[in-house]
Amino acid sequence: MYELGEKAGWTLTLPQGAAGSAGQYTYTIRKDNFDVIQKGTLDLSSGRAAIEASVREPAMLYVEVAGGGTTIHLGAGIAPWKMRPSAPPPADFDEFWDGKLKALSQVPIDPVITPARTGKPGVELYTVKLQSLGSQVHGYLAKPSRPGKFPALVIYQWAGVYALQPEWVTGHAADGWLTLDVDSHDLPPSAATGVSSSYQAIGNTSRETSYFLNMYLRDVRAIDYIVSRPDWDGKTIAITGTSMGGQQSLAVAGLSKRVTAVLVCEPAGADSNGALHGRKAGYPFWPSDNLQAMRTGLYFDTVNFAPRIQAPVLAAMGFIDTVAPPTGIWIALNQVPGARESVPLVDADHNNITPDKIGLYTSRSAEVLNLILHGGTFKPAKAPGDR
Repeated sequence: MYELGEKAGWTLTLPQGAAGSAGQYTYTIRKDNFDVIQKGTLDLSSGRAAIEASVREPAMLYVEVAGGGTTIHLGAGIAPWKMRPSAPPPADFDEFWDGKLKALSQVPIDPVITPARTGKPGVELYTVKLQSLGSQVHGYLAKPSRPGKFPALVIYQWAGVYALQPEWVTGHAADGWLTLDVDSHDLPPSAATGVSSSYQAIGNTSRETSYFLNMYLRDVRAIDYIVSRPDWDGKTIAITGTSMGGQQSLAVAGLSKRVTAVLVCEPAGADSNGALHGRKAGYPFWPSDNLQAMRTGLYFDTVNFAPRIQAPVLAAMGFIDTVAPPTGIWIALNQVPGARESVPLVDADHNNITPDKIGLYTSRSAEVLNLILHGGTFKPAKAPGDR
């Protein structure tokens, strides 16, 4: 990461014994993976070459190097802690969501909790069904089998339609968490079908019909349920998710004041209108050529929930991620008014593409969860732009 105007750069080196020639390799640099700001050829006849660029505005640089039968991608941040939203939130954003939360509060939770089998010693497992506004919440709940009150961990899921796995909650419960894994859809947690694989496009031209409306409300209802349980410790609710799960986590943290910590890896759903302002937008990939979809997207954009978040936030961003571009994640994180910690994953594409590159987040999030589990307070580490 670099300051404004500071020269950013990369050194490329051929593998030992490989031959290179002038012009054999080309490179392209895009600002926020959108506008091309520099391109050229590389002379690797000596075995190494450099790429340099200087940018005087906050941005993420996305570099593609091609040649020798391969293509690689590189990333860098130019004062990303100074990035600001591409578009203002809707004037009635808070009014809209506060109205939905009020309507949700008038729906009885009516939990249906069904015991399920687990081979994990010392753990109880259940399927959960809750009433929400316009749909039902489904998921797996696991808890320590011993008596007591426990801190809660709520997990939100990445994109797709798939069956949840009980071990995603039983391991945490064995550690001492009251754990709820929330299905993103109105489907039993064991179901792998029943919703269109293109659900993110359903109703995307109206805030009242967007698929994410009921999803976000179900996510909040899961928090309502945890709060109602007598075995919750009454103070701790950590929420976590990756990709669309991170998207849901940031939205929930903005909608529920009961959340006490947020841990997200490469969260999607940020900077929905980015393509209208020279920034690559990511999942849910709302169509930028549809004005109504762009207007609707702002009601579900994590950037606009971020100013409402009161809990400390840990967020990781992959510098070469094209599914959840780092620009949007930085923008969302920058809007969080309280404590926040960034985990820059310099070599990472999206987590499912380069799972071996997210180790910094894996280790840091585990450290934070362990701290919280044992009664500690998550105090984000300080880096440029963090607070």
